[in-house]
Amino acid sequence: MFQSYSSSADREAGPDRLKNLQAEMQKEGVTAFLIPHADEHQNEYLPERAERLSWLTGFTGSAGFAIATLETCVVFVDGRYTLQVTEQIHPDAFTSDSLTENPPSKWIGTNTDKEDIIAYDPWLITSAQLAAYEKAANKSGATLKPTENLIDRIWEDQPPAPKGAVSLHPVEFAGRTAEEKLSEVQSAIADAGADFTVLTDPASLAWLFNIRGQDVVHNPLPLGFAIIPVAGTSTLFMDAAKISSEVRDELNAITEIAAPESLEQVLADNSKKSSVLCDTSRMPVALTKLIEENNGTVIKGRDPAILPRAIKNQTEIEGARAAHVRDGVAMCKFLCWLDAQNPEQTTEIDAAKKLEEIRRDNANAMGSKLKEISFDTISGHGPNGAIVHYRVTEETNRTFTNNSLYLCDSGGQYIDGTTDITRTIAIGTPPKEAVTDFTLVLKGHIAVAIARFPEGSRGVELDPLARAPLWSKGKDYAHGTGHGVGSYLNVHEGPQSISKRGMEPLVPGMIISNEPGFYVEGEYGIRIENLVIVEEAQTMDGGNTPMHAFETITLCPIDTRLVDVNLLTQVERDYLNTYHAQVWDRLNRHLEGHERDWLKQATAAI
Repeated sequence: MFQSYSSSADREAGPDRLKNLQAEMQKEGVTAFLIPHADEHQNEYLPERAERLSWLTGFTGSAGFAIATLETCVVFVDGRYTLQVTEQIHPDAFTSDSLTENPPSKWIGTNTDKEDIIAYDPWLITSAQLAAYEKAANKSGATLKPTENLIDRIWEDQPPAPKGAVSLHPVEFAGRTAEEKLSEVQSAIADAGADFTVLTDPASLAWLFNIRGQDVVHNPLPLGFAIIPVAGTSTLFMDAAKISSEVRDELNAITEIAAPESLEQVLADNSKKSSVLCDTSRMPVALTKLIEENNGTVIKGRDPAILPRAIKNQTEIEGARAAHVRDGVAMCKFLCWLDAQNPEQTTEIDAAKKLEEIRRDNANAMGSKLKEISFDTISGHGPNGAIVHYRVTEETNRTFTNNSLYLCDSGGQYIDGTTDITRTIAIGTPPKEAVTDFTLVLKGHIAVAIARFPEGSRGVELDPLARAPLWSKGKDYAHGTGHGVGSYLNVHEGPQSISKRGMEPLVPGMIISNEPGFYVEGEYGIRIENLVIVEEAQTMDGGNTPMHAFETITLCPIDTRLVDVNLLTQVERDYLNTYHAQVWDRLNRHLEGHERDWLKQATAAI
């Protein structure tokens, strides 16, 4: 099994660990220490060695930040984790705050003074973050001080750095050769007026060199760095222990390979009187400072691999469609199984394990392989479904009850595509208010799915479409409506999003999720998620503006037992019936017997 149901966090150990950290802070002569949920690459999902925030505080979410002082420690989380954090941190040592409404930079400006010295690990803080903290510290009079990581001093059994094997990602799935991608990136470096760039994002390395890795759970990332010159041969800094002779032979044809320990010296040597394209939102302060200290000029700009990685080529698009057929069949088999279970004899872990087993067996049966799940399955029954990024453990595992809701958010990593799907399922007869809420969420989901929008539109402009039905009833949800998705890469990928902060224009070829939701603390959670591909829309008679639209590629029934048909417009009803007809048409040939009968009923017109 790819997923573990044990909890690595230790809530009860938090107070003693904080005391040990505070002792190190006193030795260092500092009054505060910044603890981001980050590694040297700003990954969302971290190798075990970098889970410092979780180890100290007990909070296991994929986004967060803490500031330890000599008296207490504040843990900052966004709206997805407001319920989770209160359950995971020890109230005797930690408090929580909003990562969006009172971010660490704002907190520094209002909670420190000229007597404070704030320490930070320059490998875990980006240049852009540091600029915000320096502005806040200047306001309060506090001083910022780079140090080695103070948590590493006290974490006695800290795991070693990962050494997952690197594999080649064949061009039959990548769609473009590494040489072609390198040429494109070098053109972007030239356009920026730089001599070279430093890539710190492992997803950029994976995409650029057509490789994948096993250094981060669920995400096929090879940790490393790269220096890409405007012309000539690049250098990939990666642990030799991770690279087989076969992979090395292929890479040697397109890049030099060097030990990670040599990065700082090579960068220092290359920086002299050079202009370096730096993505300051991702690059650690340690590297930008090194460039500047060696008379290099930092040119601020985006990682030149991010946008081309987000815009999938035709091979990647076809791969995504194929992966979603395979994944849709697995989801139908799972939901059919779930409907046949006695709720009082089924748990959240039972369901998550069964889904992973079905995904694995179904991929094999359809001539593929489940490489990994794309994240820990969110298997939340009843009140646990209201915890947006709930991770079921042996301690939190709930047995289902009748007349309730079950939220399952899951995905698979296949060599031709990454999937991410959420379905909310009625267990018995659902509460009447839950049916109303589900229908409101469905209306928002459909509004995004059928949207036509002018070329150049951004996610921030589409986000209200998903929320409007909920807003009309005074309701909302505290997460984005959609995130980008990689091609056998990260399940959360930028720069595109559909959210209140989604400022990136949506371009044909981008894959993005459509997942509005609604959550009632202590009762239930609702989310409906499909993945869509941005495409050019057909020209309409009389139209004078180029338009874009979405192609929905996720194929799985939406539970009509939770739909109040009277709340749907005819357009919405037609969409749902058309979508279900497509699901039946694409998937029924892959199912037999009672599973095929289940799909027929689940996709029946309403």
